[in-house]
Amino acid sequence: MADLDQTHARPDGATDEDVAATGKLSEMLERIERARGALYEFHQLMGGADAMLDDVVDTLRAGGHREWAERISRELVGRNAIEGRWSFQIVEEFDDSYYGPLKDTERALREDLVGGRRHVFEAEMKAERRTHGHSAHSATP
Repeated sequence: MADLDQTHARPDGATDEDVAATGKLSEMLERIERARGALYEFHQLMGGADAMLDDVVDTLRAGGHREWAERISRELVGRNAIEGRWSFQIVEEFDDSYYGPLKDTERALREDLVGGRRHVFEAEMKAERRTHGHSAHSATP
């Protein structure tokens, strides 16, 4: 397609199937990026919530409720989010066991099938859907 910049143009030899497969894997990665963001949000919310327990314990102690303060301190302060893991460990395990290999595989597939180019599928869709000659539909900046 003549109106695509070299960064997004389909390289010679790349088939429709190559572009579709790399595009779909990239779309899947984008969803995992969002899931990863939610996981980091979980991590930060857990840390902040755990820190709030210090105020609960201090307030209970100040109010003469030593038994409750001790119970909450013993049972909840610093508790694992899941067995054996705080939230930072969950994030690290996800990054190491799933996210990292996915990123590496997606990059390798793009390198092999479409010369490492990103968003080839979307760039071709833009070229097909834009109104040629319309100022808000320019091919490139």
